[in-house]
Amino acid sequence: MKGAIMKCNEIRELMPDLAAGLNAVTPEMKTHLDSCAECAGKLEAFRQTMSLLDEWKAPEPSPYFDVRLHARIREEAQKGSGFLQWLRRPALAVSFAVLMLVSVTLVRFTKSGSNRGPQQMASVPAEPGTAVGDLQALDKNHELYSDFDVLDDLTVQQDVTANP
Repeated sequence: MKGAIMKCNEIRELMPDLAAGLNAVTPEMKTHLDSCAECAGKLEAFRQTMSLLDEWKAPEPSPYFDVRLHARIREEAQKGSGFLQWLRRPALAVSFAVLMLVSVTLVRFTKSGSNRGPQQMASVPAEPGTAVGDLQALDKNHELYSDFDVLDDLTVQQDVTANP
């Protein structure tokens, strides 16, 4: 039985070629086809399909097919495509260029107008007693004031040990 299944598989692989007449039927194949009705039926169905395909004629395209195709191609080419199509319009391109020029000028003007960085601004002395002057003094003497916190802690500890 296993040999027959294997033979069926071999025949099935060769059926398209057998139906088209590309391979001749060997005596071994003929013996199997005579004994196996399923394979013989499939081969006959393949042959009928091949004969129908030989008779079939492809339909002719419409006489106006090429004209319509070329017209559609022209329409698509005239539409343009994509993101950069608007740059082809002169008014939009000029306005885009002016906008870029103004943006670059503003960025450069802003950078050159405020040359002073944070360090240069801090070095400008402010009047003592004003908020800016007090902040500058605190920033300048930060280490000294942080040592005062240590002294406060020492005095609190001394008070606690003196008054138990």
